[in-house]
Amino acid sequence: MTTRLPTSTDARLPGLAQVDPRSVPLPHGTEVTVRVERAVHGRRVPQGLVGRVVRARDGGFDVLVTGVGELWYARDELAPRREGQLAFAHRREAAWQALFPCRVLEATVGSRAWGLADEGSDTDVRGAFALPFSWTGGLVDAPEDLVSADGSSTYWNVPKLVHQALRADPNTLELLFVPSVRALDEVGQWLLDARQAFVSKLLFGSFGRYALSQLEKLSASQRLAEHRDLVLAWLSEEPAPTFEVLAARLAAISARRGADEADDRHQAKLYLKQLYRSLWDQGLLASNDLEGLTHYARAGGRRPPDARGLRPKNAYNLLRLIELARGWLTSGTPTFEATGAFRDSLLAIKHGEVPLDDVLRAARERAPQLEAAHLASALPEQPDFVAADALLRRVHEELARRHVVNVPGPWSRSGTPPPQVEST
Repeated sequence: MTTRLPTSTDARLPGLAQVDPRSVPLPHGTEVTVRVERAVHGRRVPQGLVGRVVRARDGGFDVLVTGVGELWYARDELAPRREGQLAFAHRREAAWQALFPCRVLEATVGSRAWGLADEGSDTDVRGAFALPFSWTGGLVDAPEDLVSADGSSTYWNVPKLVHQALRADPNTLELLFVPSVRALDEVGQWLLDARQAFVSKLLFGSFGRYALSQLEKLSASQRLAEHRDLVLAWLSEEPAPTFEVLAARLAAISARRGADEADDRHQAKLYLKQLYRSLWDQGLLASNDLEGLTHYARAGGRRPPDARGLRPKNAYNLLRLIELARGWLTSGTPTFEATGAFRDSLLAIKHGEVPLDDVLRAARERAPQLEAAHLASALPEQPDFVAADALLRRVHEELARRHVVNVPGPWSRSGTPPPQVEST
């Protein structure tokens, strides 16, 4: 008998060949193959088509089926498309089941922590877990994250949380400082006691970069939607313009300039292809080509929001994040819950009552305030690396002690055993 060296898949999943693909959870984004035939609006949707899990609902899943749109399927009507995805889904669920009892910190985050939740808001949970000492050796890589099947709950391994916090990662600092955070174990309390060590002027860069990336994404989304609306209007003309004519028109009005006119037209052609492929993937086109896009433009069927109605979900979070960073740099303490007139303005954005142009303008206007707060801030320039190092050492020593003494609980020698390398 020989011991097979581990790979990123099989070292974590011995015995995968015995796993029924219909039994493992299907995380959001998993590519699946549909196992049954359906009829939708008189159209046959055969088995064997490929889709992607959008959300879990009513004991099954909404699946975005290529060329069809979203359809609901029961769990036994779907199978992961690739063995790698089967392995990923199984590995994620196995880690969740084995290590969920090892949580040490937990908080409700997102809109419910920001005072911006409504009836349709999800409950997002974030936290930390501590690996049992027996999981930290051997050839098998231990999980760095625990993620629930529906994606609403995420827990980081303590060392990963510490490294993220030292970089002033916005999501990690939110977990450590949001009022709803609670320690589930002594180790979690140590994290809370040491959390001030992670606060520094670095949050200007991390929060600012994140906000800037959101601003760029929203601006790009708006620009692409405006181009889409123009293209659909042009295709409704008589006669419909050719692909070359469309590309020339689009290149002439695009803010994105290439090296020369030929490059501008090339980029416009790429956008046109991206447009009809995207609408095809959403199940809105009869064919994945310009002819399908032309028919769609003239038919007046279900349309995505036009550019004026484009209100991405993260639009209000952009302003909230800038204001949170400004206040933290100024006062030294964070305020996560929006109140008063600022809360009212964020809710108006969330409910689609504010044009995206106004949101982007407000974000740009607040940027100098954030920079001024950074320059005047009394926060330290860098986090306290010495304190962070001492914290991690203390945590590892405590987990080793619980293992050796066999302290009752999930971190003892009698707790969940680590995954083993498969022998052949």
